[in-house]
Amino acid sequence: MLAAALRPAPSLAAFSPSTARSPPPALLSFPPRPHHRLHLSATAEGAGTTAAQEGASAPPVDEARLAQFAADWQAARAEKDDGKILRLPVLRANSGGLIVRFNSLQGFVPNPLLSPAHWCKDPKRPIQDVTKELVGSPIYVKVVEVNEEERKLVFSEKDASWSTHSSQVKIGEIYDGIVSSVFHYGTFVHLRFPDGNYHLTGLVHISEVSWDLVQDVRDFLNEGDTVKVIVVNVDLEKSRIALSIRQLEEDPLLETLDKVIPLEADQSSSAGIISSPSEADLLPGLDGICNELLQEDGITDVQFGRQALEKRVVSQDLELWLSSVPAKDNQFKLLARAGRQLSDELR
Repeated sequence: MLAAALRPAPSLAAFSPSTARSPPPALLSFPPRPHHRLHLSATAEGAGTTAAQEGASAPPVDEARLAQFAADWQAARAEKDDGKILRLPVLRANSGGLIVRFNSLQGFVPNPLLSPAHWCKDPKRPIQDVTKELVGSPIYVKVVEVNEEERKLVFSEKDASWSTHSSQVKIGEIYDGIVSSVFHYGTFVHLRFPDGNYHLTGLVHISEVSWDLVQDVRDFLNEGDTVKVIVVNVDLEKSRIALSIRQLEEDPLLETLDKVIPLEADQSSSAGIISSPSEADLLPGLDGICNELLQEDGITDVQFGRQALEKRVVSQDLELWLSSVPAKDNQFKLLARAGRQLSDELR
């Protein structure tokens, strides 16, 4: 028989010049592949496309845009310092106010800083419904807060309205108004201007609500009430307007003095005039009160004035009223009444 010895086929390693030094294939190692990030950028049409291929570096920072932001924050601070009125477009509205555009920045106008012109279009309508209608329209505002670190840019339409319309308000002028809010110390009233809009808001202090004793303003006024007010003071520095309701009505004390104790010589049908206090007895207790008044600091003299007898009996008790009208020549009006008898004193 023919016998043959079979030898194994040579391995691939046999053809390598470094067969003896090469590790087995299972132990071969390769340098790690670099990790790559996928960067997306918006095209002019707005489509997302691959901006970096495998191995590419991150895109450079938009230095021009950052420079524009910095310039606009600086511009906002300058506008605040100058107090300039700006005309800005309304981008959108939310429950708290309006978002407006200032160059490359967006700012906020809180609802409380909106002009009363919006609130008074329909006082019963939620302000959020009104502000939605302002989207897309420009409004006039002033910068009131700039905080670049907190990205806070706040505008006020009320401040712009004050700068525009406050010079038109004069002491003694009478306005129609709408009560906006009521507090224990008074009530705020929106003022209606000749153009039919409500541009400014003033305060009616509790002491100027009524001649009657006012312990709670809400007993006299409610939000949405229409009232007539008279301007008693304008503080341009503090942007405040002081108003009065009661000064549009006669002081009840003065009305009593004029009607019950006429200044003219002719006699009215409701009262008889006694020309001299000596012709009638003083009201019981009045002399003692006058003596006590003389003991007070600042009171140097008490003079008895006119007296009268009413045909009707008002009260048997002694009642005193001190006029709230500013004193003239350091003299105050005091009216005393008991039964049918009245006395007018000066002090």
